[in-house]
Amino acid sequence: MSTERDAPFLQVQGLGKTYPGSSEPVFNEVNFGIARGEFVCIIGHSGCGKTTILNVLAGLEEASQGTVIMDNREVSGPSLERGVVFQSHALMPWLTVRQNVAFAVKSRWPEWRTEQVKLHVQRYVDMVGLSPAIDKKPSQLSGGMKQRVGIARAFAIEPKMLLLDEPFGALDALTRGTIQDELLKICSATHQTVFMITHDVDEAILLADKILLMSNGPVARVAEVVRNTLPRARQRASLHHEPGFYELRNHLVDFLVSRSKELSGGRAPAHPPEVRPADAARRAAGPTAEAAEPANDAPPPASPAASVTPLHRVA
Repeated sequence: MSTERDAPFLQVQGLGKTYPGSSEPVFNEVNFGIARGEFVCIIGHSGCGKTTILNVLAGLEEASQGTVIMDNREVSGPSLERGVVFQSHALMPWLTVRQNVAFAVKSRWPEWRTEQVKLHVQRYVDMVGLSPAIDKKPSQLSGGMKQRVGIARAFAIEPKMLLLDEPFGALDALTRGTIQDELLKICSATHQTVFMITHDVDEAILLADKILLMSNGPVARVAEVVRNTLPRARQRASLHHEPGFYELRNHLVDFLVSRSKELSGGRAPAHPPEVRPADAARRAAGPTAEAAEPANDAPPPASPAASVTPLHRVA
Protein backbone atom coordinates (compact mmCIF):
# COMPACT_ATOMS: atom_id res chain seq x y z
CA MET A 1 0.00 0.00 0.00
CA SER A 2 1.41 3.41 -0.97
CA THR A 3 2.04 5.96 1.78
CA GLU A 4 3.15 9.60 1.92
CA ARG A 5 6.64 8.41 2.84
CA ASP A 6 6.94 6.53 -0.48
CA ALA A 7 7.32 9.84 -2.34
CA PRO A 8 10.48 11.85 -1.45
CA PHE A 9 9.83 15.00 0.55
CA LEU A 10 12.45 16.71 -1.60
CA GLN A 11 13.11 15.60 -5.19
CA VAL A 12 16.03 16.94 -7.26
CA GLN A 13 15.60 16.17 -10.95
CA GLY A 14 18.19 16.70 -13.71
CA LEU A 15 19.86 19.62 -11.94
CA GLY A 16 22.69 21.35 -13.78
CA LYS A 17 24.69 24.56 -13.48
CA THR A 18 26.84 26.27 -16.12
CA TYR A 19 28.34 29.65 -15.35
CA PRO A 20 28.55 32.37 -18.04
CA GLY A 21 31.71 32.06 -20.11
CA SER A 22 32.25 28.42 -19.19
CA SER A 23 32.33 25.76 -21.90
CA GLU A 24 31.06 22.98 -19.63
CA PRO A 25 28.83 22.73 -16.56
CA VAL A 26 30.12 22.53 -13.01
CA PHE A 27 27.60 19.70 -12.59
CA ASN A 28 24.74 18.22 -14.59
CA GLU A 29 22.17 15.44 -14.34
CA VAL A 30 22.13 15.63 -10.54
CA ASN A 31 19.29 13.43 -9.28
CA PHE A 32 18.43 12.45 -5.71
CA GLY A 33 15.58 12.42 -3.21
CA ILE A 34 15.31 13.10 0.51
CA ALA A 35 12.62 11.59 2.72
CA ARG A 36 10.80 13.64 5.34
CA GLY A 37 12.78 13.57 8.59
CA GLU A 38 15.93 12.27 6.90
CA PHE A 39 19.42 13.61 7.62
CA VAL A 40 21.44 13.66 4.38
CA CYS A 41 25.10 14.63 3.99
CA ILE A 42 26.76 15.39 0.67
CA ILE A 43 30.51 14.88 0.24
CA GLY A 44 32.82 15.67 -2.65
CA HIS A 45 36.03 17.46 -3.53
CA SER A 46 36.16 21.24 -3.84
CA GLY A 47 34.83 22.45 -7.18
CA CYS A 48 32.16 19.79 -7.68
CA GLY A 49 29.32 22.22 -6.93
CA LYS A 50 28.08 21.16 -3.47
CA THR A 51 27.50 24.72 -2.24
CA THR A 52 25.83 25.66 -5.51
CA ILE A 53 23.42 22.73 -5.09
CA LEU A 54 22.65 23.86 -1.53
CA ASN A 55 22.06 27.44 -2.74
CA VAL A 56 19.67 26.14 -5.40
CA LEU A 57 17.78 24.14 -2.75
CA ALA A 58 17.63 27.31 -0.62
CA GLY A 59 16.33 29.35 -3.55
CA LEU A 60 19.35 31.66 -3.37
CA GLU A 61 20.67 30.67 -6.80
CA GLU A 62 19.07 29.49 -10.04
CA ALA A 63 20.07 26.26 -11.74
CA SER A 64 20.79 26.26 -15.47
CA GLN A 65 18.59 23.21 -15.88
CA GLY A 66 16.47 20.82 -13.85
CA THR A 67 13.97 21.27 -11.04
CA VAL A 68 13.74 21.01 -7.27
CA ILE A 69 10.40 19.91 -5.78
CA MET A 70 9.88 20.24 -2.03
CA ASP A 71 6.66 19.08 -0.41
CA ASN A 72 4.99 18.89 -3.84
CA ARG A 73 5.92 22.47 -4.79
CA GLU A 74 8.73 23.68 -7.03
CA VAL A 75 11.44 25.67 -5.27
CA SER A 76 11.75 29.13 -6.78
CA GLY A 77 13.35 31.84 -4.68
CA PRO A 78 14.10 32.03 -0.95
CA SER A 79 11.50 30.97 1.58
CA LEU A 80 11.19 30.73 5.35
CA GLU A 81 10.21 27.09 4.75
CA ARG A 82 13.96 26.47 4.31
CA GLY A 83 16.39 27.50 7.03
CA VAL A 84 20.06 27.97 6.14
CA VAL A 85 23.14 27.86 8.37
CA PHE A 86 26.23 29.11 6.54
CA GLN A 87 29.93 28.39 7.09
CA SER A 88 30.22 31.75 8.85
CA HIS A 89 27.73 32.57 11.60
CA ALA A 90 26.22 35.54 9.64
CA LEU A 91 24.95 37.25 12.80
CA MET A 92 24.09 40.93 13.03
CA PRO A 93 26.88 42.26 15.30
CA TRP A 94 24.84 45.10 16.79
CA LEU A 95 22.14 42.71 18.09
CA THR A 96 22.26 40.38 21.09
CA VAL A 97 21.70 36.63 20.87
CA ARG A 98 18.07 37.17 21.82
CA GLN A 99 17.61 39.92 19.22
CA ASN A 100 19.32 37.96 16.43
CA VAL A 101 16.98 35.02 16.92
CA ALA A 102 13.96 37.28 17.47
CA PHE A 103 14.61 39.05 14.16
CA ALA A 104 14.10 35.74 12.31
CA VAL A 105 11.06 34.82 14.42
CA LYS A 106 9.37 38.17 13.75
CA SER A 107 10.01 37.73 10.02
CA ARG A 108 8.31 34.33 10.16
CA TRP A 109 5.37 35.39 12.34
CA PRO A 110 4.96 39.18 12.09
CA GLU A 111 1.56 39.01 13.80
CA TRP A 112 2.96 37.55 17.03
CA ARG A 113 2.86 39.56 20.25
CA THR A 114 6.11 40.52 22.00
CA GLU A 115 5.59 37.92 24.74
CA GLN A 116 5.03 35.14 22.18
CA VAL A 117 8.26 36.03 20.41
CA LYS A 118 10.16 36.18 23.69
CA LEU A 119 9.01 32.71 24.81
CA HIS A 120 9.69 31.19 21.39
CA VAL A 121 13.20 32.67 21.24
CA GLN A 122 13.96 31.48 24.76
CA ARG A 123 12.95 27.92 23.84
CA TYR A 124 15.41 27.66 20.96
CA VAL A 125 18.23 29.46 22.76
CA ASP A 126 17.75 26.93 25.58
CA MET A 127 17.95 24.10 23.03
CA VAL A 128 21.46 25.08 21.98
CA GLY A 129 22.59 25.72 25.57
CA LEU A 130 23.04 29.48 25.30
CA SER A 131 20.61 30.81 27.91
CA PRO A 132 23.41 32.32 30.05
CA ALA A 133 24.59 34.32 27.00
CA ILE A 134 21.18 35.33 25.64
CA ASP A 135 21.77 39.07 26.16
CA LYS A 136 25.36 39.11 24.88
CA LYS A 137 26.42 40.45 21.49
CA PRO A 138 28.39 38.34 18.97
CA SER A 139 31.66 40.10 19.87
CA GLN A 140 31.33 38.61 23.37
CA LEU A 141 30.88 35.04 22.11
CA SER A 142 33.32 32.33 21.03
CA GLY A 143 33.21 30.93 17.49
CA GLY A 144 31.32 27.86 18.62
CA MET A 145 28.75 29.94 20.49
CA LYS A 146 28.17 32.10 17.40
CA GLN A 147 27.47 28.97 15.34
CA ARG A 148 24.99 27.83 18.00
CA VAL A 149 23.15 31.13 17.62
CA GLY A 150 22.97 30.52 13.86
CA ILE A 151 21.57 27.04 14.47
CA ALA A 152 19.03 28.37 17.01
CA ARG A 153 17.94 31.07 14.57
CA ALA A 154 17.46 28.54 11.76
CA PHE A 155 15.47 26.14 13.93
CA ALA A 156 13.41 28.95 15.49
CA ILE A 157 11.56 29.65 12.22
CA GLU A 158 10.53 25.97 12.22
CA PRO A 159 11.50 25.37 8.58
CA LYS A 160 10.37 22.32 6.66
CA MET A 161 13.99 21.75 5.72
CA LEU A 162 17.31 22.77 7.22
CA LEU A 163 20.29 23.43 4.93
CA LEU A 164 23.76 23.40 6.49
CA ASP A 165 26.81 24.58 4.53
CA GLU A 166 29.69 22.97 6.45
CA PRO A 167 28.77 24.94 9.58
CA PHE A 168 31.42 23.36 11.84
CA GLY A 169 34.40 23.52 9.47
CA ALA A 170 36.22 26.37 11.23
CA LEU A 171 35.75 25.01 14.77
CA ASP A 172 38.16 23.01 16.90
CA ALA A 173 37.38 19.29 17.35
CA LEU A 174 36.00 19.60 20.90
CA THR A 175 33.65 22.49 20.06
CA ARG A 176 32.65 20.76 16.83
CA GLY A 177 31.73 17.60 18.73
CA THR A 178 29.68 19.52 21.28
CA ILE A 179 27.64 21.29 18.59
CA GLN A 180 27.15 18.02 16.70
CA ASP A 181 25.60 16.68 19.90
CA GLU A 182 23.25 19.65 20.11
CA LEU A 183 22.30 19.29 16.45
CA LEU A 184 21.54 15.58 16.79
CA LYS A 185 19.52 16.21 19.94
CA ILE A 186 17.36 18.88 18.29
CA CYS A 187 16.91 16.90 15.06
CA SER A 188 15.85 13.87 17.07
CA ALA A 189 13.30 15.95 19.01
CA THR A 190 11.89 17.81 15.99
CA HIS A 191 12.24 15.15 13.23
CA GLN A 192 13.85 17.86 11.13
CA THR A 193 14.74 17.16 7.49
CA VAL A 194 18.39 18.14 6.95
CA PHE A 195 20.71 18.54 3.94
CA MET A 196 24.29 19.17 5.01
CA ILE A 197 27.56 19.76 3.19
CA THR A 198 30.61 18.30 4.88
CA HIS A 199 34.19 17.48 3.93
CA ASP A 200 34.45 15.16 6.90
CA VAL A 201 33.88 11.42 6.47
CA ASP A 202 33.55 10.70 10.20
CA GLU A 203 31.08 13.55 10.67
CA ALA A 204 28.93 12.15 7.86
CA ILE A 205 28.97 8.67 9.39
CA LEU A 206 27.99 10.07 12.78
CA LEU A 207 25.17 12.31 11.57
CA ALA A 208 23.71 11.01 8.32
CA ASP A 209 21.02 8.51 7.40
CA LYS A 210 22.21 8.81 3.82
CA ILE A 211 25.44 10.09 2.24
CA LEU A 212 25.56 11.48 -1.31
CA LEU A 213 28.95 11.03 -3.00
CA MET A 214 29.76 13.53 -5.76
CA SER A 215 32.25 12.88 -8.52
CA ASN A 216 34.86 15.52 -9.29
CA GLY A 217 34.03 18.52 -11.44
CA PRO A 218 33.63 19.72 -14.03
CA VAL A 219 30.49 17.89 -15.13
CA ALA A 220 30.18 16.45 -11.61
CA ARG A 221 27.24 14.28 -10.57
CA VAL A 222 25.93 12.48 -7.51
CA ALA A 223 27.62 9.19 -8.38
CA GLU A 224 26.42 7.09 -5.47
CA VAL A 225 23.90 7.17 -2.63
CA VAL A 226 25.31 5.43 0.45
CA ARG A 227 22.79 4.26 3.02
CA ASN A 228 24.19 4.44 6.56
CA THR A 229 22.87 1.32 8.27
CA LEU A 230 24.77 1.76 11.53
CA PRO A 231 22.31 2.05 14.46
CA ARG A 232 21.14 5.60 15.04
CA ALA A 233 22.05 5.80 18.73
CA ARG A 234 25.61 6.64 17.62
CA GLN A 235 28.31 7.51 20.13
CA ARG A 236 31.56 8.98 18.81
CA ALA A 237 33.57 7.19 21.49
CA SER A 238 32.29 3.75 20.47
CA LEU A 239 31.21 4.22 16.85
CA HIS A 240 34.37 2.57 15.53
CA HIS A 241 33.42 -0.62 17.41
CA GLU A 242 30.14 -0.98 15.49
CA PRO A 243 30.06 -3.89 13.00
CA GLY A 244 30.29 -2.39 9.52
CA PHE A 245 31.88 0.92 10.59
CA TYR A 246 35.19 0.31 8.83
CA GLU A 247 33.51 -1.14 5.74
CA LEU A 248 31.41 2.02 5.49
CA ARG A 249 34.30 4.36 6.19
CA ASN A 250 36.65 2.61 3.79
CA HIS A 251 34.00 2.74 1.06
CA LEU A 252 33.65 6.52 1.47
CA VAL A 253 37.40 7.14 1.60
CA ASP A 254 38.03 4.90 -1.41
CA PHE A 255 35.48 6.85 -3.41
CA LEU A 256 37.02 10.19 -2.49
CA VAL A 257 40.60 9.06 -3.06
CA SER A 258 40.15 7.34 -6.42
CA ARG A 259 36.67 6.77 -7.83
CA SER A 260 35.52 10.40 -7.61
CA LYS A 261 38.24 11.33 -10.09
CA GLU A 262 37.59 8.31 -12.33
CA LEU A 263 33.91 9.35 -12.56
CA SER A 264 34.59 13.03 -13.34
CA GLY A 265 33.72 14.64 -16.66
CA GLY A 266 30.17 13.24 -16.73
CA ARG A 267 31.22 9.59 -16.44
CA ALA A 268 29.11 9.05 -13.30
CA PRO A 269 25.59 7.66 -13.85
CA ALA A 270 22.77 10.19 -14.09
CA HIS A 271 20.70 8.10 -11.68
CA PRO A 272 23.02 6.97 -8.87
CA PRO A 273 22.77 3.50 -7.35
CA GLU A 274 22.07 3.10 -3.63
CA VAL A 275 24.66 0.99 -1.78
CA ARG A 276 24.93 -0.32 1.78
CA PRO A 277 28.61 -1.04 2.49
CA ALA A 278 28.11 -1.87 6.18
CA ASP A 279 25.43 -4.51 5.66
CA ALA A 280 27.60 -7.58 5.06
CA ALA A 281 29.61 -6.97 8.22
CA ARG A 282 26.47 -6.33 10.25
CA ARG A 283 24.88 -9.57 9.01
CA ALA A 284 28.03 -11.45 9.92
CA ALA A 285 27.90 -9.93 13.42
CA GLY A 286 24.58 -11.63 14.08
CA PRO A 287 20.98 -10.78 14.96
CA THR A 288 21.75 -7.97 17.44
CA ALA A 289 23.38 -5.83 14.80
CA GLU A 290 20.71 -6.75 12.24
CA ALA A 291 17.90 -5.72 14.59
CA ALA A 292 19.43 -2.24 14.91
CA GLU A 293 19.50 -1.68 11.14
CA PRO A 294 17.23 1.19 10.00
CA ALA A 295 14.51 0.73 7.42
CA ASN A 296 14.69 1.90 3.81
CA ASP A 297 12.35 4.83 4.38
CA ALA A 298 14.71 6.41 6.93
CA PRO A 299 12.83 7.22 10.15
CA PRO A 300 13.89 10.23 12.25
CA PRO A 301 17.60 10.79 12.85
CA ALA A 302 19.88 9.62 15.61
CA SER A 303 19.74 10.39 19.29
CA PRO A 304 22.57 12.48 20.78
CA ALA A 305 26.19 11.39 20.59
CA ALA A 306 28.83 11.80 23.26
CA SER A 307 32.59 12.40 22.89
CA VAL A 308 35.14 13.24 20.23
CA THR A 309 37.10 11.16 17.71
CA PRO A 310 39.69 12.23 15.11
CA LEU A 311 38.14 13.46 11.86
CA HIS A 312 39.01 12.58 8.26
CA ARG A 313 38.63 15.60 6.00
CA VAL A 314 38.62 15.95 2.24
CA ALA A 315 40.44 18.84 0.59
